[in-house]
Amino acid sequence: MMNAKKVNWIFLAMVLLNITLVVLLLVIYPVFQLGIVANLIVSQIIILVPALIGVLAGRENLIEFAGFRKFKISSALMTVLFTFLFMPLVTLINMISMCFVDNAVAAVSGEILDTPFFVIFTLMGILGPMSEELVCRGIVYHGYKRTGTMMQALLLSSMIFALMHMNFNQAAYAFAIGVAMVLLVEATGSIWSSILVHVTFNSQQVCLMYLVDYGEQQLQEAQEALTTDMMILAISVYLVIAAVTTSLAGCVLAWIAKNEKREDNLRAIWKTRKFKKEGKVITVPLLIAIVIVFFVMSLEVLLA
Repeated sequence: MMNAKKVNWIFLAMVLLNITLVVLLLVIYPVFQLGIVANLIVSQIIILVPALIGVLAGRENLIEFAGFRKFKISSALMTVLFTFLFMPLVTLINMISMCFVDNAVAAVSGEILDTPFFVIFTLMGILGPMSEELVCRGIVYHGYKRTGTMMQALLLSSMIFALMHMNFNQAAYAFAIGVAMVLLVEATGSIWSSILVHVTFNSQQVCLMYLVDYGEQQLQEAQEALTTDMMILAISVYLVIAAVTTSLAGCVLAWIAKNEKREDNLRAIWKTRKFKKEGKVITVPLLIAIVIVFFVMSLEVLLA
């Protein structure tokens, strides 16, 4: 049966597999010249393979365990609205992180824009979000939920989602996105809601990237041109915008939960913050994985 202990082993396997493949790719890159498409496919394999092996070993019904259930069309439409209302907060967190580390997406934007739009849209806008949601909000969240409290499951699954990106920039806002999508899963009772959010978010980011058509050099020049005063001003403006839109997003979330008759599920998350069930959710494999990921991310910053 899938539980927190197995989830932690899965995450450690993901981290070790990631490092192993990165080293192999660095060795064979001069020969095969692997591009962004191969890297995107490999990154999804790293996420999916350990998680699916864990589910199969636990003899779980993947569809039922991950939460692939129907929810109302009206809730789906409001979920899209929730996504756009939540985006300013994500932008704000991204801007704050850029005061300390480089924008991870900007670093590979040149390779992305040199690839046909349809290919990137399919990989980054649709397939990537679906596989990440299957793993993080499907397998990881529900595995933690079986062992610990809903609050522990929310925080730990969001942390794993953040650390899976293996860089401080994306990890910062990925954690916030992870929390929001767990809340949506509980509000709707379906992982399809978090998939819809993730697909909407990534798809519009890909479309904007191609519409603006900024390459890596242009993005870096634009970032370097930003003075400290300009960045502080931009953060201040987005702080106000995010405060308003995030509050509205919370109202939309409450409406969705009421529409699906799952208000108690959202309340249960907060109610479980002080209670612990039997069984540990934080085990040695998880701690080892966290240490490795922070070492890799810190090394990347130092080398940059």
